[in-house]
Amino acid sequence: MQAPSPALSAHDLACRRGDRLLFRRLSFALDTGAACHVTGANGAGKTTLIRAVAGLTTPYAGEVRRTGALALLDERTGLDPDMPLGLALAFWAKIDAVEHLALESCCDRLGLGNLLEVPVRYLSTGQKKRAALARVLGQAAPVWLLDEPLSGLDTASQALVSRLVREHCDGGGIALIASHQPLDVPGMTAFAIEDFAPTPAEADA
Repeated sequence: MQAPSPALSAHDLACRRGDRLLFRRLSFALDTGAACHVTGANGAGKTTLIRAVAGLTTPYAGEVRRTGALALLDERTGLDPDMPLGLALAFWAKIDAVEHLALESCCDRLGLGNLLEVPVRYLSTGQKKRAALARVLGQAAPVWLLDEPLSGLDTASQALVSRLVREHCDGGGIALIASHQPLDVPGMTAFAIEDFAPTPAEADA
């Protein structure tokens, strides 16, 4: 039986951080091959939106619907800092049912081949980000949620992230990307999280 086409949508979503209403009445719908760029200042609610869509937090209002497996990239790599990078990635590859050759391919694609014996704690910020991207790539999930995927990366690595997103969407995947930095993904839609900021009366309600 053929798997259903991936889809991701939110309807009238509202989220709080503590007592503060960050955004409300936020809706979007992404189908096969679609990418969407969520922009906004730090603290405006981009990360909160990604976490709500991922199911890690409960929205204050509204609903999220998703068809297809999910891969999440955020500030936490989930990699054991005391393990060599290769073993740390292999741990997750086993959980994600990623074959060894596929993991090697992902590491090579992200320029990690010469770092596999290095303990995770000694990796730079950019190297850790590329390692987290290797796990996302290896999961082969149709729906990607990427929170600041370009942060800490050099120009060449930023260009690679854009290329990976393009390839993912060209293959029928979906990507929702929260970033204050631009990406080179033709046809990608975008919205600013501030467009859904509450009025002063709503924020105090």
